[in-house]
Amino acid sequence: MKREIILASNSPRRRELLKSLGVDFKIFPIEVEEIEGKKGISPVELVKKNALMKAQNAAELCQNEYNLIISADTIVVLDGEIIGKPKDEKDAIRILKKLRGKYHYVFTGIAVWATPENVHYVSSVRSKVKMRDYSDKEIERYVATGEPIDKAGAYGIQGKGALLIEKIEGDYYNIVGLPLVRLNYLLNKFGYDLL
Repeated sequence: MKREIILASNSPRRRELLKSLGVDFKIFPIEVEEIEGKKGISPVELVKKNALMKAQNAAELCQNEYNLIISADTIVVLDGEIIGKPKDEKDAIRILKKLRGKYHYVFTGIAVWATPENVHYVSSVRSKVKMRDYSDKEIERYVATGEPIDKAGAYGIQGKGALLIEKIEGDYYNIVGLPLVRLNYLLNKFGYDLL
């Protein structure tokens, strides 16, 4: 029996990435209280725990179905500090000023959960991003687009936020929020191949 792919995410970027690969999937937006960064938990542990928690919550709601549930969690880390999504435009400006001219890391945790067996795999990917030395005026113009508001680190690399980035090292799709190569690796464990 073929499993149905479920994306347990509210992220339009994750949806677009799966659609671009021609994947037939259903969206199951799941709301969970994400674990916040705190002492003693590494960024890798944090994103993996959050991704797994989202997948598990979705699995509990469709337990008797034959599914592969995909979930992910993305954070930005600057000098050891976890930077989430901005609360508002003022916060987005503050975050972008902090990132200006510096390197930071983007971590994404990704989980694939099979129901009804409740077999799951979780992994993480890290990429390095260097922001250019943009001006305060550029920050204000970018924030005015509304793009930064729902994104970790207050920027979207796949949109106008690309204009703020000097270079990246690692997986581009990880920075968007869904590392496709790692996702395919996890799906392969269940006999599913995105290719």
